[in-house]
Order: sequence, then structure tokens, then C-alpha cells
Amino acid sequence: MKKITAVLIFCITVSLLWAQQNENIPLKKVVILTSGLAYYEHSGSINGAVNINLPFRLDAVNDALKTLVLNDPATVNPSVTYQSENTLFQTLRSLMIDLSDDPGMAVILARLKGVEVEISSPSVYKGRIVGIEYRPSFIINMMENEPWLLLSTQEGMRPFNLKEIGSIKFTNQAIEQDLNRALDLIAASRNSFSRQLSVNLPGTARRDVTISYVIPSPVWKASYRLDLGASKPVFQGWAIVDNDSDTDWNNVSLSLVAGRPTSFIQNLYPPYYVSRPVLPLAIAGVAEAAVYDRGYVVTEKAEAEQSVMMRMAAPQVMMDSDSSYLYAAPSAAGNLTGGTMQTASGSDAGGQFEFTIKNPVSLDRRMSAMFPLVESSMEARKLLIYSGSGRYPRLGAELTNSSNMKLPAGPITVYDGGVYAGDALIEFWNEGEKRLISFGDDLSVTATSGTTSATAVNTVNISGGVMNITRRLTYSKTYTFVNSASVSKQLVVEHNKTSSTELVSPKADEQTASAYRFNVTLPAGRETTLTVNEQRPISERITLLPMRIETLLSYTTNQEIPANVRRALERAVELKRASDAADQAVKEIQAQRTSLISDQDRIRRNLEAAGNQTQQGQEYLRRLVALDNEIDAASANLERANAYLKTTQENYSNYLSGLNL
Repeated sequence: MKKITAVLIFCITVSLLWAQQNENIPLKKVVILTSGLAYYEHSGSINGAVNINLPFRLDAVNDALKTLVLNDPATVNPSVTYQSENTLFQTLRSLMIDLSDDPGMAVILARLKGVEVEISSPSVYKGRIVGIEYRPSFIINMMENEPWLLLSTQEGMRPFNLKEIGSIKFTNQAIEQDLNRALDLIAASRNSFSRQLSVNLPGTARRDVTISYVIPSPVWKASYRLDLGASKPVFQGWAIVDNDSDTDWNNVSLSLVAGRPTSFIQNLYPPYYVSRPVLPLAIAGVAEAAVYDRGYVVTEKAEAEQSVMMRMAAPQVMMDSDSSYLYAAPSAAGNLTGGTMQTASGSDAGGQFEFTIKNPVSLDRRMSAMFPLVESSMEARKLLIYSGSGRYPRLGAELTNSSNMKLPAGPITVYDGGVYAGDALIEFWNEGEKRLISFGDDLSVTATSGTTSATAVNTVNISGGVMNITRRLTYSKTYTFVNSASVSKQLVVEHNKTSSTELVSPKADEQTASAYRFNVTLPAGRETTLTVNEQRPISERITLLPMRIETLLSYTTNQEIPANVRRALERAVELKRASDAADQAVKEIQAQRTSLISDQDRIRRNLEAAGNQTQQGQEYLRRLVALDNEIDAASANLERANAYLKTTQENYSNYLSGLNL
């Protein structure tokens, strides 16, 4: 049969323990990632068929079944067996004597109804278990229920108090064997935090094998040092590594990877059962109704955002490229005690960046260590940083990563002038990337700020009876800095971006996703101001036709409105006045006619009461005739007034609708 290389992929935890027979497969390589994972590689020689027991922490077995790689060039039928999550429970439940739920003697005997036992109480009796019954009994002046065993013997059914039984023996040897097996399983599972995987490698010859896997691991940390005051400024990085496994690292190759790969845990360890539907017999019942969702294709489009980065104008200090590696704190005189140390080598690894410690590493289990990571020259300049709030700007520096390495996030301890200057933090730092760091407050410079806003009309146009006004809302923030020191200082002001606004002045020297940056020089002993202006457009849409004449008049006197628009609105005011006057005339005539009709009704009722043959009745008749003439005249006037009102309203509406300015 053709030889094959067996590749079994599954992931295990950092607490991997090798059994005694596996000491000839030593750990050779460890790669730790900043994402909380580690790659372990064991390699060595084995002879013949080998069975390797690998214990794992219970919370890591899912990872164990996901990513281990076993490479044995001489085996043809390897296998890995393990006790699944519910193996113990199911095995105990399957035995003739069930100890899966930690039962007491009464429960055990109750489950074994019909089984023959031999008891000593104190004489020896043999019989079959009928059951357990509970009888009340006074124990220390308290009523309790005591279990009694009911046994079917040759003399008949007899009860026995369990606490008076000296021993119980099963006559069925199969039950005795299952009892011993259950006790063995329970004893073997005392360590509830560990599970074993048994790797069987059939073979007859001596050969080299490799076992590698990716496991959960403590994140390795980076810690940096920066000396800004030395004649040859130095940037130094250390890696902090934890070996929290139960395996000693003896001369292993250690690599550290900066990156964030995708990783997840899948529930591979417990058995997974697929739920199946229960269907009725084919000859009975009705078909179940089905509903289907509409299908569609989803297309995702990713858009990358680019931020414009500009160089700052201040002079830069170049770090010397052959500076020695820092491994001691600065002395009181302000000098660094330097020495030559080998740092990690760097290379790209699958879209990430890998640091490899040049010398083999030995680290006892449960121990941690620091290893040299990086040294590099870089562009740097001292400056102050003010981020828009607070009384004092921050002491800082602008650094450019010229180490040709991708550096992980970590703290930076800054030294300046031979003394500790403060601590800074930096996020993941790509090669060639410029970053600002800050490590303290500069108490010699005070800062204040104030904000104002103003609104101005930008454009006005009228179309279709609608006036559109666009205004500019201008925000102005003034920063004031007082430098009481005897030397000039360079300052970077970070001004937070405001949603929907546009920077007007001054031009930003640099910008980030959330802020504009401005370079400011602070002369010694003087006050310096920086005013940042931003604008945001505001649109207003006004329907002119229903507008009150007072509002129209306000626009005709607003000097922010263009002259041609004001003149057009003045004509609209004239037409509106004519329309309003016509409307008022209609209302007056309507009121007059209504009053006449009311008088007519009143006189008619008086006429009915007085009678038309009386002198008073004759007077009422004369007045009714006169009111009829007045009502007719008022009706004619109202008709003419309504016609004129309609004309003025049409003139006003047509004028506004026809405006196009």
C-alpha cells in the first residue's frame, strides 16, 4: 500500500501536557500572536507503533479538535480517540447499576427491583428486592422517615432497616462487574478540567514525526523606550511573553506575530444530533402547507476612505542609524549605558508581521520573560500637542516608524535630558507611518479657547411661488496660548471635526479621520492665538402665497436679501395689499347684508303680530319694502366685490407663480 502522510487538523490549549512516553517528541518551536493564539511545533523520532496520550483542559477541547496537524510519513492508518463530553454520563446510565446521578443506597436498591441479593442483618438472608418503603421514626425527638428494604425470601417478604444492614452482596456477578466498572469510570474522571486524546500511530520503522497546532495563549505584550535627549536618540522595544502551560520550554525557537487573524471556537467536542421531523403515515392525514420566501442576490461593495496627510513644516531631528541598543536606564549625568544586544528579526507572515527571537529560548512553565524586540533609527521632533481642551498642552513628539517593522501597540517610556520624562501609548504602528505621542503636561504654556457662531445669507432665489434661502452658519473657535518659557516652542493643535461642516480657514497642515491639525509656533514670553473657522450650510424653503403681509415686508427690508429679490417682493406686497383690501371689502358688505336680512326677519315677525290692517302694520310693510331694496343693492355690491377679490387674488397668485429669480 502506498505510504501517505496523515494530516489531522485540530486546535488545543496552551496547557498541553505530554505523557511520559512522549518525552522523545520535544517542543521545538513556539509562535505567539497578539490575537491570543499560539502555534506550537513538536518534532522528534519514534520507533514502531506508538500511542500518544494528550491531556487537554476541558475548555480547550473544541479548539483541540479544530487545528492540530500530525505529520508521520510512515503511518497508513492513524487514529485519534477520545471520551466525548457526555460519554461518562451515558456509560454510567447504560450499566446494570446506575451511579450517574450520585445516588444513595436506598435509590440504588430501589432501581434494582427483582435482583437477588445476600444481606447481613446480622444474620445472612438471601432474597429478591421488592422495593424501598419509608417508615416514620423518632430520632433525637424528631420525626424522620427511614428507608426499609423489602426482600422476598424463602420465608416470605421481610422488611429490613437499611441502617441495621451490615453488608449487601449481589449474587449476579454481572451486576458486581458493572458496579466495579462504574466506580473505575468515576475514579478516572475526578479531574473534571481535563480530557485525553489518544493518538495511535501504527508503524514498524524509526522515523521523524512532527506535531504542530494552534492553541489559545496569553497575548504577548510590547513595551518600548525612547530617549529624546541623548546625542544619539534611541528607540527600543521589548516583548513580554508568558508561558502559562504545564510544559517547560527548553531551547525552543520563539517567534512573535503582530496581527489580528480571524479565529473562532466551534463546538466540535460534544456529540451533535440533528433534529428530525416526525411525519404521519403516508396513508393518513393531509399535506402540510408550505411558504417560501422571495429569493434575491445580495451584492456588497466596499468603499475605502483616504485621508489627506501633509508633512509638518517644523525642522526634524534625525536619529542616528547605528545607535547601540538600550538595555540600562539613563545615568544621573544624562548619558545612556549602552551595549550590543541581538534583537528579533522581522518578516511578513501571511498578512501579519513576525518577529523571531534570534537565540533559542528556555522558559520554565508558569514563568514570564522579556526579550529584545527591535531597535531602530527614526525621524523625530519634539513638540507640544493640544487637543482642544484642558489648561495645558501635552509634551510630545512626532515619530516616523523607519524600522521596516510593523510594531504592535504598547506603552512607551520616554527619557529626556537623562531623566524619566513620562509614559506614552501607541496603537499598532505600521512601517513608514508617522505618529504623535504625548507623555506629560507642559506647565510653562497655558491654553484657553472660546467658540462663537454667526449666520449670513448666502443665496436667495424664487421659483414657482417658493423662496429658497441658503445661509452659512459659521463656527469660529479661538485658541489662545501663553508661553511663559524663555524658549520658543512648536505646537500641534488638534481641532475636532464637526459633522456636516467644512473647514474655511486656516488651511490644515494635516488631518485625521476625526480632527484637523495645525502647526503653531509659540514665541518665548508671548501670547499666540489661532482661530479656526468652519461653515455649515442651512437651507430654508418658504412658500410665499399664504404668507402674511407683515412677513413679506420683513423680507423687503432685510439687506441680506439681494436687491432684485427685495424689489420683486415689494411688488408682491402691493398685490397682497390690494387682495387683502378687496377681501376686507367683501367681508364688510357681507356683514352689512347679513344685518339687513336680520332686520327684515325681525320686522316680519312684528308685522305678523300687529296685523297688516293696523297703522303699525302699515308702517312695518313700508319698512319691509325699503329693506328689500337695500338687500338687493347689497347683494349686487357683494357680487361685484367678490369678482374684484377674485381678480386681485389671481393677480397675486399669478405674479408669485411667474417669478423666477
